[in-house]
Amino acid sequence: MRPTTVFAVSAGFMLAALFTCPSALTADLNGAWASDLSVCNKVFTKVSGKMVFAPDSELYGGGLVVEGKRASGTFQKCTIRSMEDDGATVHVIAACSTGVMVSDLKLTVKITGDNQITLSPVGPVDTQTTYVRCPLQ
Repeated sequence: MRPTTVFAVSAGFMLAALFTCPSALTADLNGAWASDLSVCNKVFTKVSGKMVFAPDSELYGGGLVVEGKRASGTFQKCTIRSMEDDGATVHVIAACSTGVMVSDLKLTVKITGDNQITLSPVGPVDTQTTYVRCPLQ
């Protein structure tokens, strides 16, 4: 599994946690999030009124889907274990499963604009990934 996919899924559950915590954010984080607005229709499709990953979505940067307390990427599903609001940043620990194994991931998320977030894994490598919310199709 590609590291960006693991990151995207973990980030999704962090977003779910933020949505359910009114003190952390007033924004609604539910929805489909992609790396760029121009790839939304290649990463997601709508099935029975729900946004799901399109076939080969990972070829276009992948993304994440947040629905309440659940978030998923193309290869993982995560559950929030803990969340700490630190002003503009929220620190999250999520238990993520690939279907084979479960691992804990630590992430931070920042709301950087309307329908835009930046996710960062906690660790020695400083990596940031920006996501935009895809409009409902």
